[in-house]
Amino acid sequence: MIDRHRWLLPLAIASTVAVAPACTHASSASVMQSSSDPNYVQVVPNEADRRVDVIVGGKPFTSYIWPTTVKKPVLYPLLSANGVVITRGFPPRPGERVDHPHHVGLWFNYGDVNNLDFWNNSDAIPASQASKYGTIVHRSIRSAKSGAGEGVLETTEEWVRPDQKPILREDTKYVFHASLGARTIERITTLTALDSEVDFIDNKEGVIGLRLARQLEHPSLQPEKFADASGKVTDVARMDTAGVHGHYISSEGKEGDAVWGTRGKWTMLHGDVNGAPVTVAILDHPKNWGYPTYWHARGYGLFAANPLGQKALTEGKAEATNYKLAPHTSTTFRHEVVILDGTASREDIQKYYNSFTR
Repeated sequence: MIDRHRWLLPLAIASTVAVAPACTHASSASVMQSSSDPNYVQVVPNEADRRVDVIVGGKPFTSYIWPTTVKKPVLYPLLSANGVVITRGFPPRPGERVDHPHHVGLWFNYGDVNNLDFWNNSDAIPASQASKYGTIVHRSIRSAKSGAGEGVLETTEEWVRPDQKPILREDTKYVFHASLGARTIERITTLTALDSEVDFIDNKEGVIGLRLARQLEHPSLQPEKFADASGKVTDVARMDTAGVHGHYISSEGKEGDAVWGTRGKWTMLHGDVNGAPVTVAILDHPKNWGYPTYWHARGYGLFAANPLGQKALTEGKAEATNYKLAPHTSTTFRHEVVILDGTASREDIQKYYNSFTR
């Protein structure tokens, strides 16, 4: 059985991408330990700044943030062990795509919950359309723990209607692992319906999503148009592909754009950022409803797993999912995001998957 904390890949060349430094409000003892242990994970709440910073060996890994300008809490940015920034900028950096303003870092939500769109909500939605969208509101940090090779953050959120009435409580546990050349994030999300039934109506927009940096997109020259469930179309412009080397591979052997709309227990993507090779994977857990998940993986940089929209993701070939959660009942989704220095193989990701699901 593989030890997830000791499974190593070769280190790649350090990234030259700059990122804002993480907040470092931590105890002196914790700072001393992190400076002596390159894999010590600090989880540092700073509620006044609406963020919790995750720092490994004194260097930024990611932050849990809930700014007023984003309609759900997200992890942003995400960095590899050698400092490669794998997420699109917020706002986008020069040279990056500016489509889909709701794509920020790593998030969890859905496109049709009781006829409300939680996925596409952003500050770009005009006030006249706001009644069609829901918001996920951060409520509390239940626990934040630092440690050697592992840190844990537990939070509570509410999924609220435009009139501010909550329909779901979300309790999420993030487990951050660090080892030489590797970073992983387990996201364990429990959704509890409040006073009434909650319907997750079949929709392609969901559930765990990651927006990748420009260099990790597929090198496509074609402009494209993508419509959400309400019919709103977003243009994805044609762009120069210099330095763009991303490539998807699923557990079932699908590759590139062929991954979209297919099922699999995991999907990986490899590429490089300014010459530094990196591999990113999302793993689906067998206990998740709808396992193995469908993949909403797009060449323009959206990397998402969605078990709840099988009709939409098969373009009508499968029956509609329409998952329902009765009042005061819960469901849990567990995923892991793996970020590795270097170009990993399918066998490498399968070892992480075996460890995640053991």
